[in-house]
Amino acid sequence: MEQPHLKYLFVFLIFAFFAFENKAHFVGDEICDNAIDDDLDGLIDINDPDCECPVSEPFSLIPNPSFEEMTCCPQDRSQLECAVDWIQASEATTDYLHTCGWMGWDNLPPPLPFPDGEGCVGWRNGRPAGGNGQGPVPNWKEYSGACLLGPLKAGVSYRFEFFVGFTVQPNSPPTTIVFFGSTDCGNLPFGLGNESFGCPTNGPGWIELGSVPISGTFEWQLKEITVTPTVDINAIAIGPNCTPNITTFQPYYFFDNLVLASEEAFSFRVTASAHPCSDDLDLFIPYRDTLEYQWYKDGIALIGETGYKLQNPPGEGLYQVRLLGPNSCLITEGYNLDIPVLSSFSSTTICNGDAIEFNQQQLTRSGIYSDTLKSINNCDSIVYLDLEVLGQIADTVFATVFEGEGWTIGTTRFSSEGTHPVTLTSSMGCDSLVLLVLDFYRIFIPNAFSPNEDGFNDRFTVFSGNHVESIKSLQVFDRWGGLCFSKTDLKPNDLRNGWDGTIDGKPAAPGTYVYKVTVDLGEGREKEFLGSLVLLR
Repeated sequence: MEQPHLKYLFVFLIFAFFAFENKAHFVGDEICDNAIDDDLDGLIDINDPDCECPVSEPFSLIPNPSFEEMTCCPQDRSQLECAVDWIQASEATTDYLHTCGWMGWDNLPPPLPFPDGEGCVGWRNGRPAGGNGQGPVPNWKEYSGACLLGPLKAGVSYRFEFFVGFTVQPNSPPTTIVFFGSTDCGNLPFGLGNESFGCPTNGPGWIELGSVPISGTFEWQLKEITVTPTVDINAIAIGPNCTPNITTFQPYYFFDNLVLASEEAFSFRVTASAHPCSDDLDLFIPYRDTLEYQWYKDGIALIGETGYKLQNPPGEGLYQVRLLGPNSCLITEGYNLDIPVLSSFSSTTICNGDAIEFNQQQLTRSGIYSDTLKSINNCDSIVYLDLEVLGQIADTVFATVFEGEGWTIGTTRFSSEGTHPVTLTSSMGCDSLVLLVLDFYRIFIPNAFSPNEDGFNDRFTVFSGNHVESIKSLQVFDRWGGLCFSKTDLKPNDLRNGWDGTIDGKPAAPGTYVYKVTVDLGEGREKEFLGSLVLLR
């Protein structure tokens, strides 16, 4: 006869066996190209340290290439010294921008976000008239410089890659960026004491290594300059070309992520075939028949993408390629695909009853409206309109005057208390309503008092309503001009601190006295009163 407990033990062993097999099937070493978390550690593919390959990334000979290392947070213009290892190369100073503090001139905004990190540098090429009473300064040229971490060797080819940013037009006209070099770091800075010195080659010790033309509007562009120096270079400066620039605008640009390395170091980098918004966008790297390719987005494998080209990448993200050779494994540095959204802002004013067409609508009310269009590169471009309709809302003006005075709005003067509606016509011909609420100052200064301690009219002081902040000065003189009483900074209606009718502690003689009162009306306004006072006993 079968024992029940043996039956249950047999069932348990079968269940445990299948459970073990199931776990063995799902938990194991991380497979690095299947988009699955094989070892259940929460990390998939090349995000998992088990899949580590060296990153193929050019090492920049320029220190602190993205201006991220800093000794201080910039609080104003001309603070490049806050960025570690960067040198203000020219006497005309570049500007250090960082999200921790100063973010540039209000009229020369940088395009956001910055290409790499939180900092960048802004620079000018020429200066219009107006600053410090000067005329145009065509040789006002601003340069950033650095001592290299290692020399550029003579006869070796190098690539200088950098992002250049453009502000709003017309303040970023087309120009040329020039890359200068020097054999000696002691040549930084140059042109000391002369803001109009111009480019480095206007003095000794500098040569032009290469240049590139630039043109854009409120955007960042990746540029490169290829150089093969004829002498060893230990210091560099970058900025505008040497041609004097006579301008009526503020020619201004930005730098970020300045990478300088040998040409060989740039061999395997992900490159875009078109603008990020283009329908024809492909990503690719150089083809080698000895390599196996695997594409990744945000560290997770794109299944089936095993060629040197990735057609129509699936949205924004960080793209990398794993390169497997016969005896090697490399992962490219990340290519950040960011689909930019452009924006512009304008404002306009119309009269009440008029309309303006925007986004296929007839707008008749004040407000901020938006419309999404497509730019020349197929990016979303959001247009904002700030519309003000004049005359829709009445403005209220509160004014206080002394009786006998008046208040003028437009061409009309008002001298009576109360609310007065005024219709004004703007320079656009719009009618707008203004409500004037006119009030009188309530100030009472007695012309007699009787300091006989009967509890009635025993002190002389100034009485007022809420419009008076304080009595700055209260003085009483006798008929010959002698000072009988003087106090400052009194509160209105304060009998305790008024004149009690004594002079040096003795009762003053009955008769006529003269007072001089100065009251503080607030907001820097004062009023003085002179009059006579009768002392009764």
